[in-house]
Amino acid sequence: MAEASEIASKLADIEKKALQALSMEETLSTQALAEKSGLNLDAVRRAMSWLNDKRLAVMLEQPVEKITLSEPGKKALAEGLPEKQLLMLLEGEGGKGELKALEQELQLGKEFNFALGACKGKNWITIVKGEKGIEVSLTGLEKDSLKQGLLEEKILQKIFASQKLGKEELEKIPELQKRGLIEKKLLVERSIKISALGMQALHSLKGLKEETNLLSSQILKTGSWKSKQFKKYNIQDPVPELFAGKRQPYLAFLQQIRRKLTESGFQEMESPLLTQEFYNFDVLFQPQNHPARQWSDTYQLKQPKHGKLPEARVVKKVKEAHEFGGGTGSKGWRYEWNEEIAKKIMPASHCTAHSARQLLKGITVPGKYFSISRVYRPDVIDAKHLVEFNQMEGFIVDESFTFKHLLGMLKQFAIEIGGCEKVKFYPVYFPFTEPSVQISAFHKEMGWMELCGAGIFRPEMMEALGYPNLPALAWGFGIDRLAMLKLGVKDIRYLFSDDLKYLRNAAIVGE
Repeated sequence: MAEASEIASKLADIEKKALQALSMEETLSTQALAEKSGLNLDAVRRAMSWLNDKRLAVMLEQPVEKITLSEPGKKALAEGLPEKQLLMLLEGEGGKGELKALEQELQLGKEFNFALGACKGKNWITIVKGEKGIEVSLTGLEKDSLKQGLLEEKILQKIFASQKLGKEELEKIPELQKRGLIEKKLLVERSIKISALGMQALHSLKGLKEETNLLSSQILKTGSWKSKQFKKYNIQDPVPELFAGKRQPYLAFLQQIRRKLTESGFQEMESPLLTQEFYNFDVLFQPQNHPARQWSDTYQLKQPKHGKLPEARVVKKVKEAHEFGGGTGSKGWRYEWNEEIAKKIMPASHCTAHSARQLLKGITVPGKYFSISRVYRPDVIDAKHLVEFNQMEGFIVDESFTFKHLLGMLKQFAIEIGGCEKVKFYPVYFPFTEPSVQISAFHKEMGWMELCGAGIFRPEMMEALGYPNLPALAWGFGIDRLAMLKLGVKDIRYLFSDDLKYLRNAAIVGE
């Protein structure tokens, strides 16, 4: 009884009215409950569902076949059946008319032939060949039917009003269905019966005062709130889920990285989407016959194909570095460097091209620089790879810095930015850094993932750009993969997804 009283005290008004209309002796349909409770059908449906959920009543569902009017049936009911329209027109024409003239006047389409057949079958008309063509005439037998109303029309009216059909009318249903005037639909008819717990709750309602859920300023001023019974709040009731506006998680993550780097003294570099092979490869001491410069690893622009190179002094230095090492003491790559290849325009395949541009543009020593930008590489798209993705590139120039400083900084980036628990370093080879290192981090779902390539820019590169003997600690992070670690995303494609379910459920990233 205590449970029933507790439930009863939290019932909505429509639930109370519906419950008070029920009794143990009868099961009420939706329509019957609406009539007995005084609620509209929508309110009754909600009340039935809520009472069922609270075990105060049992809702029963019974599949029933219901006959409804089709669109042609509704039109026939409003304008008259085709056969009735034909009879009425003939009456207006004095009892007869020419076939083609009748068809043109009625504009019934295919229904005209049916109207002729129906009227002829019931001996309401005759069809004969006359002097002016085929003549249609009334027989006089149609008068009683028109006066009393056509049976088919009465059936349509009853179906529209949801009235019960008689035996003779039911026999006409197949014919009306064949004509497309009616449709049969399988519907679910709901009814409700009060439960034992509902009876207890109903008894509890009798002892409750009239409740209010509105606390107005007038009630407070007059003090009438003291004598009122306020409706209890049920904090366990399910409520609609609200989806507040928030920033796209990956974009917010990138903005967070930018802020952290600039707060740490880094300057952001310009990062154009298009560059030349000169900046993407040649300045970086990558030979023109290197496999990474082939069509299978990079994209090329069809039009325009070539761009302008920087001043001749820099081009000459890069050419010398490739051919014999320039002034560094290196042997270089020992081949004839081609200036036309270096002019080719391409989408940037890595962000180190932007570091080369910045070094050529000018830097401060000591100095820290970074860029976050889009790069493009042909690849097979899967959970870890895209053909268009982002990289975070950066370098630090300081005469006192060593390779150990670089390793410490990379580890700090992986832990603080990516939220990594474990990191590993591997020796690797890059044409433009020496020594070179790769850092991998552990993801609980995807295992070990490559995050970053790094190293100290080679003398052949730095000397050509005008910085001999200056150490530059450089790195290129796969920022997308760092984001996967930080945001808990298993598939890299979700970073760029417009899937509303993912975006709504994604955690908010602070900036």
